[in-house]
Amino acid sequence: MLIARLIAETSTLATNLDRARAELAAKGWPVAMAETVRSGMDAIELELPHGDPAGVREVLDRHFAPSDLLLSDHEPVIPRVFVSDMDSTMISAECIDELADFAGIKDQIAEITERAMQGELDFESALRERVRLLAALDESAIGECLATRIAPMPGAKTLVATLKAKGCRTVLVTGGFHQFADPVAEQLGFERVVANTLEVTGGKLTGGLIGPITDSAVKKAVLLEEMAKLGGNATSLATGDGANDIPMLEAATYGLAYRAKPKARAAADGWIDRGDLTAILELLGIPRSEWVRG
Repeated sequence: MLIARLIAETSTLATNLDRARAELAAKGWPVAMAETVRSGMDAIELELPHGDPAGVREVLDRHFAPSDLLLSDHEPVIPRVFVSDMDSTMISAECIDELADFAGIKDQIAEITERAMQGELDFESALRERVRLLAALDESAIGECLATRIAPMPGAKTLVATLKAKGCRTVLVTGGFHQFADPVAEQLGFERVVANTLEVTGGKLTGGLIGPITDSAVKKAVLLEEMAKLGGNATSLATGDGANDIPMLEAATYGLAYRAKPKARAAADGWIDRGDLTAILELLGIPRSEWVRG
């Protein structure tokens, strides 16, 4: 069985739904049921007795884009643990790119960041290269960057607060830096932070990092560790946007790609392309009356 929950343009929903159902049936994946999500919100739910998940996602994407989608092999439930990427997922910027602007090299570093997020470069090598370019930058640039360049994604506070109110553990795991992730986590309400640490000596960045690198393998390991603490049947939610989030997205019960790069989007169980982060609450079936506004 496959359950697809979908939020799309309402004015064309009925027409597009008819076309999608016809195409799915032609592929041998008939839709047994289509109704509004039981919580009574904007999402519709399609039930297919069987089907290829990647193929079903492709059909729904073609007929409803831009959309918000979650595809699962069971009726979605509230996860026990939520693990999220930070840059361009929980916040609306890439911290290292904005920090590089203070050093006058934003374009140079942003190009490397984009290629790394697309999966074109080895993450650790690309990270160390970008950090080296920041050598001798004054540490005060971090505080100024946080104050003037870093803002939560729309819906981030409500998403985290609502999941916590439902008993979900929340973890922020990022290939970025503790100097940014710790205050962001405090602002948004995350209970644990896993990140890299910029080395600072004499009030200036050295161009190095302290300790092991938080990369895609670490992100997945953190998710699995948190799930193991809750027992073998624990459900999990992961969100991210880049290639280094793929193992984490694939390991989660519900892996959702937020405004993501193509490789991450293709690897996920669904995506948020249309709404803000509160669309995740709608896809999980949590009524708006139970949302905790951040």
